Amino acid sequence: MLLEVEKLTKAFGGLVAVDNVDFHVNEGEILGIIGPNGAGKSTLINQICGFYPPTSGKIVFKGQDITGWRANKVAALGIGRNFQASVLFMDETCLNNVWAAYHRHYKSNIFSRVLHLPSARHEADTFKKKASEILDWIGMGEYKEERAINLPHGFARLLGICIGLATQPTLLILDEPVTGMNAVEIQDTMALLRKIRDTGVTLCMIEHNMRAVMSICERLIVLDHGVKIAEGTPEEIQKNEQVIEAYLGRKK
Repeated sequence: MLLEVEKLTKAFGGLVAVDNVDFHVNEGEILGIIGPNGAGKSTLINQICGFYPPTSGKIVFKGQDITGWRANKVAALGIGRNFQASVLFMDETCLNNVWAAYHRHYKSNIFSRVLHLPSARHEADTFKKKASEILDWIGMGEYKEERAINLPHGFARLLGICIGLATQPTLLILDEPVTGMNAVEIQDTMALLRKIRDTGVTLCMIEHNMRAVMSICERLIVLDHGVKIAEGTPEEIQKNEQVIEAYLGRKK
């Protein structure tokens, strides 16, 4: 297993947002996390990614206990992410947005970069080239010099994925990657996520679009009021009575 989560709990005062959740992510799979609004999905991944310290429980990645690690250490170990809301440098170009995500990979110190020493310039040029290659690979090459603020919504979501890839993750966690996209954009993004997985990056995604989730995920876990109520294949989840009642909706 690439990631193991054991009895993970997060309480905000008297509100328990995530309650004793257990799950795992296998290397090479696409795992989906679903549930109604307020189910605790984003709080769950924010703990894994180091944005919230767990109240209790354990997070193990690549066999190493990372419970309570800060976000920068988690990212350095190989967990990347995008965000539910597009978190971009809106006045910068797409290329500069992706280039900035390579900051943790620099070996030259800050003084070398400020003084534009040859070693620092060479390193910066290398990472800028890598950023350009990611945009080409994702299909956003024509937008490299476009400011992020001018991007259509679907491409802004894709830019977030590009930034996540620039952290060079082993596990990429995606928070609602197709939200606000039209049917064609969703289909194209699902094909892109399979392409990313085929390069060796394991994917874990939160998503409300059931058609998208059911088409791409090998396995799903379902949260409701912070509690995991089901786990299984898409076919098993679609037939689960507790899931139907809590999330998918029961036909009258």
